[in-house]
Amino acid sequence: MLVLQRGEADIVQTPYGRKGFIQGSEMKKQRESQCTQKTISLLSPLGTIQVRGCENGVHTIQILMDVAPAERSGAAPLSRVVNDSPAETSPELQRGVEWLQAYFSEPRTTGSLPLPAFHHPALQGGTFTSRVLQVLLRDVKFGETVSYKCLAEMAGTPRAAQAVGGAMRRNPVPLLIPCHRVISSSGQSGPYMSGKGDHLKQWLLTHERQGREG
Repeated sequence: MLVLQRGEADIVQTPYGRKGFIQGSEMKKQRESQCTQKTISLLSPLGTIQVRGCENGVHTIQILMDVAPAERSGAAPLSRVVNDSPAETSPELQRGVEWLQAYFSEPRTTGSLPLPAFHHPALQGGTFTSRVLQVLLRDVKFGETVSYKCLAEMAGTPRAAQAVGGAMRRNPVPLLIPCHRVISSSGQSGPYMSGKGDHLKQWLLTHERQGREG
C-alpha cells in the first residue's frame, strides 16, 4: 500500500487505484491496531527513553526528559534497561534497544550495528516525511551535521527547507533516525522536540563529536 501525503490528510493508494482520503490519525490507528506493541524503557543520560514496537519493527521512541540537565554526566555515558515488557519482546525491538545502548556506551560502534526495522506509518509509503527521514538516515553519518536547506536539496526538494523542519518534528524514532543532526544554516543547533529539548540536542551533538574524536 502506498500512502501519498496531502495537507492534513493522506490518500490511500491500492493496486486498484485511489480509495479516497483517510485522516492521518485514523490511518495510524488502523495500522497500529494490527500490531501487538510492547515497550522497553531505558535509563540514559537523557533521562528515561521508552522504545515501543511490535514483531514488525520499532514504532516510536519517546524521551521523557525526567532528568534535570545539571544531573547529566558527561563522563562515560551509559544506558541500561529499567523496565521490560512483561511478555517476550520481538527481535526488532530488542535490536533497537541494543543499538541505543551502544550509542550511549560505545558510540563509534553504532556504524557497524544493524538498525531495527521501522513500523510507523510516517516511515512507510512515499510521503515527504518518509523520504526526507530516509535520506537523513542514509546520508548523514555519526558525528556529522546537515542544514535544513541542504537536507531539502539532498531529498530533491531544494525549496522545502521549512517543510524539512516539519518532517523532523514528525520523526517517530529520534536517535535511531538522527534528526538532532539537522541544524540551521547559520550553524546554530536549532530547536529539538519543539524547543523543549534544545539542551538534549546540544548534548547529543557534543556526545557524537567527542565519540568521533575519541
